[in-house]
Amino acid sequence: MASELRKSPSKTPQSAVNARVWIYLALLTLQYGAQPLISKRFTRREVIVTSIVLACEVTKVICALILLAKEGSLGRLCREWTLVGSLTASGLPAAIYALQNSLLQISYRNLDSLTFSMLNQTKLFFTALFTYLILRHKQSVQQIGALVLLIIAAVLLSIGEGSGKGSSGNNPDQILFQGIIPVLIASVLSGLASSLCQWAVQVKKHTSYLMTIEMSVVGSLCLLASMYKSPDGEAIRKNGFFYGWTASTLIPVIFNAVGGILVGLVTAHAGGVRKGFVIVSALLVTALLQLVFDGKPPSLYCLLALPLVISSISIYQKYPYRAKKKEA
Repeated sequence: MASELRKSPSKTPQSAVNARVWIYLALLTLQYGAQPLISKRFTRREVIVTSIVLACEVTKVICALILLAKEGSLGRLCREWTLVGSLTASGLPAAIYALQNSLLQISYRNLDSLTFSMLNQTKLFFTALFTYLILRHKQSVQQIGALVLLIIAAVLLSIGEGSGKGSSGNNPDQILFQGIIPVLIASVLSGLASSLCQWAVQVKKHTSYLMTIEMSVVGSLCLLASMYKSPDGEAIRKNGFFYGWTASTLIPVIFNAVGGILVGLVTAHAGGVRKGFVIVSALLVTALLQLVFDGKPPSLYCLLALPLVISSISIYQKYPYRAKKKEA
């Protein structure tokens, strides 16, 4: 009886943590599913990409500071914070995420929402690759096969959209160079940054909120530095930071910032690859919202690729890697 009493307190916190993780995953799924439509619907084409990315980063910092203050750890983290530790844990992934976010903003505008979401899931492949290279997390044979299915789906979508037979209806060259290529490069960067964040949280013991603040600040500094010579910087100096903005532009900014907070929480508690495969279920959310609000059914290529993506999720989750037991 005594041993049972000693064990029981640990069960409730663990179950509470698991429940909280699933809530984070569910919210992130909804955010990922709705983000492409919200960004496309509420962001005018003339809005300068760097301005909206910077606004998202500032909003993330504000949200993270509020959450840290609410849980009472803001003062302690301020006392323990060091510049060297911050740059070591957050510097590189912050710069990577800043570039990735700019590429995603460009891609949002040139692909239909469902195609964008499906191509964006190729980051799972790169997350698995980089978590193996950085954290030595291995994949089972079945999981590798699942990732191959995901890549086949991405290739199928690329062929369909690049040929102009997809559902976006834009110029094929514009789709390829301003839609497909940016989102695929962003997927590579996302996989690398996600693995580095997981390393920082698990090895360097950084909290997810602190990581969010550090990465947003460093990423914003990188974007501000790039504005000195970039076309976006010239456009901001000429037309102003909020050129093309309306009141509704704040909606995708806030939505994206909340998603950034959730990504940090999920990466810390669930891991990059598991996070990614749960987020793939956002494809169904995107398809439904696109049909309801845009009246646009999925293209034939999307319909062919969707079961491949869903199959890859199921296989990956069902057959995790298990280390072989050493014989005595």
